[in-house]
Amino acid sequence: MPDDLPGLSPSEQLLIGLTRLGQAVRLSAWHNAGPTKLTPLQADILLFLAGDDRLRRQGEIVTALASTPPTVSDAVRALTAKELVDRRRDPTDTRAMTLALTADGRAEAERLSVIPEPLHAALAALDEEDVAAMLRGTTAMIRVLQEHQAIPISRTCVTCRFYRPDAHPDDPARPHHCAFVDAPFGDGELRLDCPDHQAADPGTAAPPAQAST
Repeated sequence: MPDDLPGLSPSEQLLIGLTRLGQAVRLSAWHNAGPTKLTPLQADILLFLAGDDRLRRQGEIVTALASTPPTVSDAVRALTAKELVDRRRDPTDTRAMTLALTADGRAEAERLSVIPEPLHAALAALDEEDVAAMLRGTTAMIRVLQEHQAIPISRTCVTCRFYRPDAHPDDPARPHHCAFVDAPFGDGELRLDCPDHQAADPGTAAPPAQAST
């Protein structure tokens, strides 16, 4: 925007846009409550538990979803009553409870993983380069927010010890490298929630990738 034109800066406009997108995703969650009338938090818990097959403790959900123990406890109690989540004593620590999806809970998580049509149409409006650029920018923003402890640490490429940004400078389409699978990948393949994630040492974490050209 030229300096002589009034209005918000591009960064401020972007923040407004991200807020609107967040509202759209949240409204979609309410409209996608399904036959069990899930709240957005209950849906988030089901999707979190469906992320891998490990038994999870309730405290992990509190941290991952940036919620509070009482709020998560109420949501888990409701999911248990709906027979979507199974609560059991942790075999390694009988003072703690572990959570796992029931068969119905896994089926519901699979239903929730299907992108609703309005959001699908919105994503279809982007070409591959736009998606890659947005993934790169979103990943960079999430990393900074995590460093400032504004959001919980998530299982992103840029916080993983296997991530090697710009390791293949001669391949602009796939400049980065994943040491876990020993393969190059591009911005469009950056993951914001990877089940194979292993946190990097904060002192040795890779710097953010540069924009592909």
